[in-house]
Order: sequence, then structure tokens, then C-alpha cells
Amino acid sequence: MGLLTFSINVTLDGCVDHEEGSADDETHAFFTRLMDEGGAMLWDRITYEMMESYWPAVARGDVEASPAIREWAVKLDAKPKYVVSSTRTDFPWANSHHLADNLRTGVQRLKDTTPAGVLLGSGKLATELDRLDLIDEYQFLVHPRIAGHGPTLYQGGLPSARRLALVSAKPLRGGVVAMHYRRER
Repeated sequence: MGLLTFSINVTLDGCVDHEEGSADDETHAFFTRLMDEGGAMLWDRITYEMMESYWPAVARGDVEASPAIREWAVKLDAKPKYVVSSTRTDFPWANSHHLADNLRTGVQRLKDTTPAGVLLGSGKLATELDRLDLIDEYQFLVHPRIAGHGPTLYQGGLPSARRLALVSAKPLRGGVVAMHYRRER
């Protein structure tokens, strides 16, 4: 069985708005490494549509990008992508699949059949999956910013606190810190 790892950019005040992080070659290399280590990506429909609107064009070479960013896009294009959605069933981006089962059953099956693990990149979906006790690890890039607005991590709340064990903390350029935690059970 593979692990489900929630990974996202977050500011010091918990904001997970994708425009608030600082995207550079080093942060893209961090996420490329995580993606390389995992067997599949898992998103909600909104995250999928945001990613689908940009990254396939970068992978095709239709958008000018640095080598690190193009590498991310090409690998993302090839990676299996699973999407949780109750409103959309057609996902034409390469290697995209609809996860139509009951959320708990579908994600547990995905974990069971993906020994290399699943990388979750949607904040709202993470809240739901954490409520179902399905997240095993957390890999956050913490950006040295106070956004002062949302959306924020676990904005919808959890029924109880989660105890985490620090696996590693690594400072990157520009004050970003890569934090890796494992869930204590």
C-alpha cells in the first residue's frame, strides 16, 4: 500500500492561494522530486482545471519556460492524475482519470493499488481526506509571507487535532522552508 502525501505551498498565516507562493526553479525542482517519487497525483476538480489550463501547453512547448519548469510540465503530463469531482466526468488531459467512487473507498483503493504513493495537491480535498483519516504524510513549502487572506489550510476545520512527527526541514532560497511531517497514529 502506498502513502497519501498532502503537499502544497502555504504562507506563514496558512494561506494556500496558489498566487501567494514564490514559484522559482528551486520550488519547481522540489515538487518535481516529490512527483518523481510518487506513483500518482490526486486533485479536486478545481485544482485539476487550474493545472489543465496551463501545464499541458508548457509540456508541449507552446509556452516559454525555464528548463526546470518545462521538466515539471513534461513529467506532470506523463503522471497518472486522479480527479475527485461530482460535477465533471470528462478529463481529457493525458493520463487523467475520474475517481467516481465513494471518496473513502476510491482513495483507499488508489492508495492500495499505487505502491509508490499518491501526491495530493488540493487544500479543500485534503480537509475531507484528513477527516476520513486517509492522509499519511505532509510536505509543505512554507513561504515567508503573510497573505492576510484565504483560502487557508483546513479552513473547514477537523474533528480533532493531528499529531505529526517531523521528518525533515530544509531551508531553500528566498526564505522558503520545505517541511516534511509524518502522521503519528
